[in-house]
Amino acid sequence: MFRTALRNVLAHKARLLMTVLAVMLGVAFVSGTLVFTNTISEAYQKSSAKGFDQVDVAVAPKYQEGRGDTVGKSAELTEGLLDKAEQTPGAASAMGVVNGFTAIADKDGKLVGTGFQSRGGNYWGDKDPRYPLTDGRAPSGKDQVAIDSETAARAGYKVGDTVRLSVDGPVLTPKITAIFTTDDGNVSAGGSLALFDTATAQHFFGKKGTYDEIDVKAEAGTSQAQLKTALDKALPKGTTETTTGTQLADDQAKTIADQMSGLKQGLLVFAGIALFVGTFIIANTFTMLVAQRTKELALLRAVGASRRQVTRSVLIEAFVVGTVAAVTGLVAGVGIGAGLRALMGSFDAPVPDGPLIVTPGTVGAALAVGVLITMLAAWLPGRRAAKIPPVAAMSSVHAKATTKSLVLRNTIGALFSGAGIAVVLAATTMDGSDGQAPMGLGAVLLIIGIFVLTPLLSRPLIAAAAPVLRVFGISGKLARQNSVRNPRRTAATASALMIGLTLITGMTVMAGSLQTSIDKMASSAIRADYVVSMSNGSFLSPDVEKKLTGTEGVTATSPLRNAPSRIDGETEYLTGVTGGTIGQLTDLKVDDGAFEVGGTRVVVDGDTAKQHGWKAGSDFTVSYEDGEKQRLTVAGVYEGNEMMRGIMLDLGTLSPHQSDPTDMQVMVKTSDGASAATKDRLEKTLGSNPAIRVQDKKDISNDIAQMFTLMLNMVYGLLAMAVLVAVLGVINTLAMSVFERSQEIGMLRAIGLDRKGIKRMVRLESLVISLFGGVLGIGLGVFFGWAAGELLGTRMATYELVLPWARMALFLLLAATVGVLAALWPARRAARLNMLTAIKTE
Repeated sequence: MFRTALRNVLAHKARLLMTVLAVMLGVAFVSGTLVFTNTISEAYQKSSAKGFDQVDVAVAPKYQEGRGDTVGKSAELTEGLLDKAEQTPGAASAMGVVNGFTAIADKDGKLVGTGFQSRGGNYWGDKDPRYPLTDGRAPSGKDQVAIDSETAARAGYKVGDTVRLSVDGPVLTPKITAIFTTDDGNVSAGGSLALFDTATAQHFFGKKGTYDEIDVKAEAGTSQAQLKTALDKALPKGTTETTTGTQLADDQAKTIADQMSGLKQGLLVFAGIALFVGTFIIANTFTMLVAQRTKELALLRAVGASRRQVTRSVLIEAFVVGTVAAVTGLVAGVGIGAGLRALMGSFDAPVPDGPLIVTPGTVGAALAVGVLITMLAAWLPGRRAAKIPPVAAMSSVHAKATTKSLVLRNTIGALFSGAGIAVVLAATTMDGSDGQAPMGLGAVLLIIGIFVLTPLLSRPLIAAAAPVLRVFGISGKLARQNSVRNPRRTAATASALMIGLTLITGMTVMAGSLQTSIDKMASSAIRADYVVSMSNGSFLSPDVEKKLTGTEGVTATSPLRNAPSRIDGETEYLTGVTGGTIGQLTDLKVDDGAFEVGGTRVVVDGDTAKQHGWKAGSDFTVSYEDGEKQRLTVAGVYEGNEMMRGIMLDLGTLSPHQSDPTDMQVMVKTSDGASAATKDRLEKTLGSNPAIRVQDKKDISNDIAQMFTLMLNMVYGLLAMAVLVAVLGVINTLAMSVFERSQEIGMLRAIGLDRKGIKRMVRLESLVISLFGGVLGIGLGVFFGWAAGELLGTRMATYELVLPWARMALFLLLAATVGVLAALWPARRAARLNMLTAIKTE
């Protein structure tokens, strides 16, 4: 039986090719994902580990939880603590570390590197061991800075040049006094690093006289654990926490692994979808191969082969096919991993240098996935073939499914579909987070149910195309009959395409609806002409609002300033605004009282008011971060949203209680409204700073659109693999169907149907099957998009369903294109069959 199985694989190489390709693509996706994420993770881990070479023990401030009326905050690492750490027995030296955001502009005024990885820090003394200088001398004073060598190379800077940079808004123009090298993985990954002397860094980053961390180096002969123990004894308890350099490196490695895990899981989900779609092709292929070899299998049974041996022979074929596909997929996956890494560099997101990582786990996963998926998909056809009695197989009386089996299948499909719809509908009535798991379960049940019911659904849906197919005469009629001749095969072929289009349509519906809803939220909540913020989402200096207020044409401004407080024994964040102008800059619906901010009168969003049991006229006591208390009155309750919510109070009331105030953003109203000239004037007022964004409502909308477009394009790209596998499935099914119907095609040719008619018949059959899958996929996608939107609507008042009719028409056209392209080779093969040879085919 083993030799028979190998002979059958070699005898059907062409027919198994599409199956090999389908499995290979799925395995390549899986192995490519593992190679890519392992390579990035390893590169970052090694890079970050180098950064801890100069740290034996790190001392960090401990966060003091808020209790009673005291606002929680981190303890401060002062000069006194630095001296204590350096004088601790076993410590050779100690240095204070200061970090913060610093954006560097190139010579054209554009931001160098990515915003979130644009960092700044302090250069310790005249020779900092963390940052070896390649040129120049250590920076000193506010007018000097050192930059990393990679940023210098990208921007074309050298020692002596003046550079434009920003730490919290206003533009600074220091001179570059040094260029240094660093093992910082963020720099290797496309970020930038600017270093100032310690006093300057403390001033710029709001850490006057304090540090973010103290790094201690051990004396020779003192271990990291011994130094940590000594520091724990020497430093005040409850205000600091110590960590060894080895532990820091391990924690960083774990953090990187966790970050990569999310990316890995996301990519593997799409790989799983491609493999799931591939199972339809494998099952179809082996079903048709077994059907074509029915008499051969019957003869084997007649001469003594058992059912188990027949099943085993089919599984051996599947094992050989799966192994070949897995090995080629693994090789292709290594190439994909290398390609993705190179692609990140071309998208301005390079990763640290390092070798390509192909672990034994990756090899094992690729082989296991390829072989197991293929064997599992082939098991049912093999088992079904083994159960056919030899006499029945010889006479082919087994060919059609029994009424009992069809009734059972349709009953199971209806039960799964009904349960899936019920669970999804129930999930739409739940709160956002509570409904996610039930909705996922309902979606799985519904997809399984529709797949099981697809043979039943194929007849009425394909029959609906009959009027159009009549236009093509006898070719159209034959195409329709061939499409429904074997409903199970048609269903399996169409389902592969259905799954891909379901996901694509559902994501498109959700993204379009969310974008429209957020646009609506922005336009309805904001009256300001412009919103000014930092490009990386960090805080703005209060100087930014002062400069904007004095700009020509500006009629009203207000910052949005966050500040922690304690109310009723809980931490609440206050939002400081300019009370006299905030009403001109926002358009928030007031549900109770009046939108009046000033003195001790504040406005509160509905959720916060409900949580505390407040209404217009309610009084409450707030404890500020400096420990002072004040009695405030709720003037009004407004309808909050994702852009604006919380307790708003006047800056004149809040600012005296803040030691280092910073703004989240600044809202600006101008006399001329939003225009290119006004925007240009505001940007010039701020020094044409690349780190600051000046956005009108259209810009905010475009940002949202760009985010959703990027997300959708990524999803489309990842799901393209599943669609490609589905195309292979259509090609494979048609090609094997043509072989199966060789005698019939020969008869059609003999009674007068020309080659063009044969080609047209096969193409129309492919088109009908593809459109059937497309209609099912788009329909399910719209349903899931609507259901997910209902879930989001519980948390977003402005959410509304928007159906992308143009995109859905494009998806249907895509399904039709798939059908036309997939039929090219099978149609040509059918038309080239020799009619006499075909007629004699058994």
